[in-house]
Amino acid sequence: MNAHSHRVWAFLAWASWGTVTVPVKVFSMSSVVFIGGGNMASAFIGGMIRAGQSAQSIYVLETSKDHRDYLSRQWGVTCFEQTSPLLRQAKIVLWAIKPQHFAAAAHAYRDHVQHALHISIMAGIRTSSIAVALKTQRVVRAMPNTPALIGQGISGLFADASVTTEERHQVDALLSCSGTTLWLHNECELDAVTALSGSGPAYVMYILEALVEAGQGIGLSAEQSLQLLLQTFKGATELVLQAQESPGQLRKKVTSQGGTTQAAVAILDQRDVKNTLIEAARAAHHRAQEIGDELSNTGASFNP
Repeated sequence: MNAHSHRVWAFLAWASWGTVTVPVKVFSMSSVVFIGGGNMASAFIGGMIRAGQSAQSIYVLETSKDHRDYLSRQWGVTCFEQTSPLLRQAKIVLWAIKPQHFAAAAHAYRDHVQHALHISIMAGIRTSSIAVALKTQRVVRAMPNTPALIGQGISGLFADASVTTEERHQVDALLSCSGTTLWLHNECELDAVTALSGSGPAYVMYILEALVEAGQGIGLSAEQSLQLLLQTFKGATELVLQAQESPGQLRKKVTSQGGTTQAAVAILDQRDVKNTLIEAARAAHHRAQEIGDELSNTGASFNP
């Protein structure tokens, strides 16, 4: 795809989905420190501020000057490069760094933040390892997804038993500023969340890519194809949300005997597309388990 096509994709995505809309709520909590200031951290910071949290109560520890400058300019939050007395003010610490950097960061900062409630959006590191590294059991793991960047994400959540109901409400309030949340009873379910919603946006993009190519092959431009598909995906999703029926039942309603949809679905069935998607999700699930095991097997590095 050429540069023009990339620009068209970006514009049509913006035009179809519109501006970021996050439910306005009265939102205020004590100081929050983000360790790591990348895209997902920025998404949650933006959601908090739009929901009413004061920028003066949000702090970001980030080693990249470019990221610090962006966050300060974009959201007005206080950023710093290394350990600061501000860490001790944190009531909540959200870990948003790469998993491979966690052991060193935990060793450097844990003495300043042991009093806080900890939220991790780091892929794969289990609560037991986080608790060992930080010397606290007050840990919540979250698996968000990239639509959080526009306030339309969903985060799967699991909390250690020592996390109180009130603290769960605080976590829910913070993360729901950038979408919705789903609490899980077992930590292993986060691997399934990773396979479905964590990796899910890529599945949607993959299908969109294929159907845009199909549109071009039957006489439409890439721009026309994408415009049609984005609204179709958006509308179909909203229909499922509002309907009292399952996706399968709704699909059957629009699949007339001998019609165009039936012709298309027949090809999908011949190619075993449904089972291929199931296997793809299973592969993502298996890989999420492997990553968790790999990080747990190096757990000695998390020890004090």
